Amino acid sequence: MLKPVLYVFTMIFTIWAMEGMNLNKFFKQNRVYQARIVYLMIAICISYLVTNFIYDFFISFRIL
Repeated sequence: MLKPVLYVFTMIFTIWAMEGMNLNKFFKQNRVYQARIVYLMIAICISYLVTNFIYDFFISFRIL
């Protein structure tokens, strides 16, 4: 139950943090949907990595 909650929080935090970046110059003109999909995929990848890191970090210290 902890991992899905971490996924939600890290996804919200990742999207909030990515709003500070200007990614418009990496995409062609009039490619709004493709840019949104790439933006969402990057946010999902980052939140997946951060969630697994946090989860493994707490699990490893619980064992010690």
